[in-house]
Amino acid sequence: MRTSKTTTTLVVLAGLAASAAAASTSGTLTPTATDAWGNPLYPTSTGSAKISTPTFSTNSALSCGTDPYSFDTSSLTVRTDHPRLFAPSYKWQCLPKLVRGDAYMSSWNDTIFTNATKFLGMSPTNYTEDGGLSGSGVLDVAREVQLRIKHWGYAWKMSNDTKWADRAWQELVVASGNSTTQSFGTTGNNWNSAHFLDLAEFTAAFAIAYDWFFDYWTDAQKLAIRTSITTLGLQYGLNAYADPTGLGADYTWWTKVNGNWNCVCNNGLTLGALAIAGEDTTGIAAKVLAYTVPNAADNCAFSPSPDGTWSETANYWYFGTSAHSSMASALLTSTGSTQNLLDSNPGMKLSALYHMYVTGMQGLFAYGDTGPNKYSTTANGIMFYGSQYNIPMYTLFQRDRLDAAEPMSMLYYDPQVAGDFWDGLALDHHFDNTTDGWDVDAGDFVLDAMGQRWAGELGSGNYLADGYFNSEAQNAQRWLYYRKRTEGQNTLLMGGLDQNVLGVPTTGYGSSGDNQSALVYDIDGTSIAYFTTDLTDMYNGTSVQRAIRMLNGRKQVLLQDEVDVPAVGIQWRMHTNATITMYNNNQTATLTLGGKTLIMQILSPSTAAFGTAQPVRLASDPALPTDAASQDQPNVGTTVLTIQIPTGQQTLQVLFSPQWDGLASTDYVTPPTVAIANWSLTSHGVQSLGSNTTTGSGGAAASGAGSPGTGSSGSGSKSPAGRVVVGASGVVAMLAAAVVAVW
Repeated sequence: MRTSKTTTTLVVLAGLAASAAAASTSGTLTPTATDAWGNPLYPTSTGSAKISTPTFSTNSALSCGTDPYSFDTSSLTVRTDHPRLFAPSYKWQCLPKLVRGDAYMSSWNDTIFTNATKFLGMSPTNYTEDGGLSGSGVLDVAREVQLRIKHWGYAWKMSNDTKWADRAWQELVVASGNSTTQSFGTTGNNWNSAHFLDLAEFTAAFAIAYDWFFDYWTDAQKLAIRTSITTLGLQYGLNAYADPTGLGADYTWWTKVNGNWNCVCNNGLTLGALAIAGEDTTGIAAKVLAYTVPNAADNCAFSPSPDGTWSETANYWYFGTSAHSSMASALLTSTGSTQNLLDSNPGMKLSALYHMYVTGMQGLFAYGDTGPNKYSTTANGIMFYGSQYNIPMYTLFQRDRLDAAEPMSMLYYDPQVAGDFWDGLALDHHFDNTTDGWDVDAGDFVLDAMGQRWAGELGSGNYLADGYFNSEAQNAQRWLYYRKRTEGQNTLLMGGLDQNVLGVPTTGYGSSGDNQSALVYDIDGTSIAYFTTDLTDMYNGTSVQRAIRMLNGRKQVLLQDEVDVPAVGIQWRMHTNATITMYNNNQTATLTLGGKTLIMQILSPSTAAFGTAQPVRLASDPALPTDAASQDQPNVGTTVLTIQIPTGQQTLQVLFSPQWDGLASTDYVTPPTVAIANWSLTSHGVQSLGSNTTTGSGGAAASGAGSPGTGSSGSGSKSPAGRVVVGASGVVAMLAAAVVAVW
């Protein structure tokens, strides 16, 4: 979705299979591979593995003990020795023992060295602007430099081979603008304060280089790196805090917001200040720390809402929590305390849970913007959270993911963890925050089943489009672009117009509270979860109710809308990559995708019919700006499945029936019609496989965090904010109740 990018890719070894083989002797269930989305694929049976609840054990063979340094925790005093960022000397000295003793760490270690070697032969990172310095700047460049430095720094600490330090120095010379053969930005502002994220990530990279290679650098090299950190990084940070109406006026705004910008910027500045504290003769480091630490505790830490929902999007969670965990970890190892970053907001403790539930079997519920390239940004911070919050489930969840094999995992991961993340985990979870989004998308949903995503998101617009980030008011230019408009979402479109961005939906949720208790977990007809939302506020007073429910042992999904359709009309919309065939007076649609089939039926009203449309702006939409960057991106391979709802008071019921292997036509159910106001755990009765009717009166369903996949058509899921995910042994459906917040 961006105008340019560098092309570095990480090598991921077949480390999960190696881990599985090595761990088999210890009775640990480990994945044999990961799928295209980074989800682990587990064996179809447990074999000799012992399934157990998550726990941290005590095992001296897999422990590094406690930090022997004596801290003065009464003030923000930084330890005097190096290394100090993320892992002091005692931890580095202990790591080889952990690598030998733990299959995961052994696999990750091999992968890190492979990638470090790959980077070794590359030329120093080129200064390539993305949409100009005030556009996306050189953020990719900064994260590329940081990615390399982390890998070379880790390889140096683990091998003591000087080739890693020498190559790191070459990278630093270029990235500081001191190369005589390769230019790198504007002298004095090489790290681009106009897009402060760039500056922060460069500062973090140089901080890690200064600290991890400290024993190798000459005094002259240390001075050169400190000078870059202070003049190109920390001084601009001090301007943002101490002179917000003067020198820092153009970039101070991030000090006053919650979200990934505050986290990333404070993290970079904090790492820079911590790294050089004690050797800094300018005094800037101490001044910066006095600002960044309390500011991050008051802002970055409040990026999650009380329920753990990240305030931006599921993808921006990565950038925010990577920076937050990095800063907290560095403060812990450098000052003996996380300085309230973990404790100021109880919602931070739940942000990893949010990430787990918003991760579906076919990727994230990627509502809103998906962000820039991640490079060194991973979800591995939740392994740090697992240890610090004493929630081993977090650590177990992440260690099996595709992005686990990188240097920070080696420092965050506690190999004393044991158990299975999903054992005892609820199949569904309700995140009741309704103020996030970044799209005009109340009522949006995603549907995964049989290893396919049947209803999906289009993702980001062009970040360089005119006015894209200027405002989120009703008349904002952001809403000119198809992917951000209501018509670009899987929801209801009234009169071709966007929803009311000031509206606030109300939500309801019910669940039978099932917890996963086996790798292959069968769900009977008594397992229920449902989610309801009143969207009337989003449609300026027109009555609109939407609800989603799991049926038939969570093998089918019912999506129900109760609407008072005005003369301007309401259209039901769903974006899909499937091939669509319609029949039965267009009241039934067969979708095929990836060799699988999903049947959709309109149960009511009898006069409604499916149609199709192209995923392009309506002829009645306001005109786009004329520049090339402000044109809608093509949505290749996507079709919009539509239903034009008749005028008047209508109940629209759409039944989704994935055609599961082994199920006969008589195994599917047809639910009764029950008013959303009457939905409950018992309202739709008990459904059981083998009957095409339900018993009882009618109601319920939304779920999804549990089942790990056991193959390409595995099942299970997770959920997002103001959203609930419905799924676990069958369909995964994620419904968003939230519309964009205005700020």
